[in-house]
Amino acid sequence: MLPVAILVGGLATRLHPTTLTIPKSLVKVAGKPFIFHQLKKLRKQGIKNIVLCTGYLGEMIKSYVGDGSKFDLKILYSSDGNKLLGTGGAIKKALPLLGDKFFVLYGDTILPIKFNNVEKAFLSCKQLCLMTILKNKGKWDKSNVFLKKNFLIEYNKQKPTTKMEYIDYGLSVLSSNIFDRYSNKKKIDLSSVFETLSTENQLKGFEVYERFYEIGTHNSIKETEKYLNKS
Repeated sequence: MLPVAILVGGLATRLHPTTLTIPKSLVKVAGKPFIFHQLKKLRKQGIKNIVLCTGYLGEMIKSYVGDGSKFDLKILYSSDGNKLLGTGGAIKKALPLLGDKFFVLYGDTILPIKFNNVEKAFLSCKQLCLMTILKNKGKWDKSNVFLKKNFLIEYNKQKPTTKMEYIDYGLSVLSSNIFDRYSNKKKIDLSSVFETLSTENQLKGFEVYERFYEIGTHNSIKETEKYLNKS
């Protein structure tokens, strides 16, 4: 399967004071650091190669995860360095480790879907990018996708409209050349990259039907913990 870039470099301000001293990926959920559960589930999906895009307190993540052998994975690292690059900038820097096509997954999310189906859909759609989406209608967060005939006619995280009923589910498949137009010296937000692709009809939608689990807030941690204890 394609390699997976996991974005684990954020500041996680919503989880302060916990994340003042540890990165969000190492927050304990169901008795283990969250990244433990995330990596174990990815390996069960058939994933073998992962690049962790680190930033804030990234050395702590590297110290815990290591080379990935304890998870039966090969794990490489791409660090933002002294200045945070943004989600898109972090991926652009990691491209030499990822190859031409790859998954992108947020570091605070567990998704109970089959990644293999998403990969097949991407390889057959002949678009530069595929985004998994969930019909949300404002339930989990603000809907930010307007979908028509499986294309994301409009994606806008910053200025969602009332016609948008879907939400970015948290897993995408990208082609590396979409970053050719962006400078290495500027901070890049992945949501801006997706918005541009949607206006160019290069962003394919892949609808999923199972809710996502994440640890962005203290309340969502409790829900994710219940899910992990049952699974």
